[in-house]
Amino acid sequence: MAAAALSLNNSTSTNSPTLNSHKPISKFTSLTKPTNVSFNFLTNTPPRLQHFRPRPSVSESSLSVPKEADAEIEADDVEDDPTQELSYLDEETDPESITEWELDFCSRPILDIRGKKIWELVVCDGSLSLQYTKYFPNNVINSITLKEAIVAICDDLGVPIPEKIRFFRSQMQTIITKACKELDIKPIPSKRCLSLLLWLEERYETVYTRHTGFQKGSKPLLALDNPFPMELPDNLFGDKWAFVQLPFSAVQEEVSSLESKFVFGASLDLDLLGIEVDDKTLIPGLAVASSRAKPLAAWMNGLEVCSIETDTARGSLILSVGISTRYIYANYKKNPVTTSEAEAWEAAKKACGGLHFLAIQEELDSEDCVGFWLLLDLPPPPV
Repeated sequence: MAAAALSLNNSTSTNSPTLNSHKPISKFTSLTKPTNVSFNFLTNTPPRLQHFRPRPSVSESSLSVPKEADAEIEADDVEDDPTQELSYLDEETDPESITEWELDFCSRPILDIRGKKIWELVVCDGSLSLQYTKYFPNNVINSITLKEAIVAICDDLGVPIPEKIRFFRSQMQTIITKACKELDIKPIPSKRCLSLLLWLEERYETVYTRHTGFQKGSKPLLALDNPFPMELPDNLFGDKWAFVQLPFSAVQEEVSSLESKFVFGASLDLDLLGIEVDDKTLIPGLAVASSRAKPLAAWMNGLEVCSIETDTARGSLILSVGISTRYIYANYKKNPVTTSEAEAWEAAKKACGGLHFLAIQEELDSEDCVGFWLLLDLPPPPV
């Protein structure tokens, strides 16, 4: 069924627009006034990003800061030295359990003594039990360097070669994919590298801006793509959809059922991400009904679903998956009521720090989901 045929059942109220729930999962409710949610990344939640074992900067001739600046760093401030690299593994974590990494390999807004941009490899796992950074000069950026670095991380920290590596820059896909394939690692292009994205944001403030070679106002060399949305593939079409919301406590129940009920989908570690949500806070989402819900959820499960947004100018919903793939997920007839409903849904999402969800069901009034994805809008990192 074409996306344009997906139904949007509007609220009857025009003075105070709400989003009709159609009673999906029986726990969904209509959208009301949004409540702001506390969103503080890694401020009070372990593990702290400052855990690391200092090591010398690579290539003293090209990347090190002037010796006179080095002398100004006091011994008790060594952990705050922006030229230091990190190599950390949580001692309470079983190394064999770390099978998936998040990786970024890109230039930074920092110049070395040659006046060239420094590149940096940043690696972590989703729980930040593993944290690793290493600087590189710009003349050694290739798949061989990356492959050797991945092996070095495993040797240094005593962890196995990962089964999967997620990365979010499309421009680095060739280099990362080649390095991964040679090590029998599955490369996954995905913006669901949330721990990595937020860590990079923090490193920009606490590390890069304090480096003596920092270039203020420097734009990222490899900016993130945001292409024009494409038509939805036939196998991803649903029958009906509705803007909905769930109390956070119910969202947690759905997430916990992913494994216990073998439901398709993906969750987020909100504690690690520093997102504090009251159990009664209403989280906005999108419910999709399909007569072939299980096959639909299975197809969606392989797409690395990242986020859903409304395009009120075109009267459509946009589904973002992978790194830079955007689909026109559904269309609706534009009028003042539907536009207000879409704007209200986006406002609720913003009030929740970008937190939202996608639920796939057999019917909009079904008791259970066959697919549930917890999603988070994040701005692109500053590097």
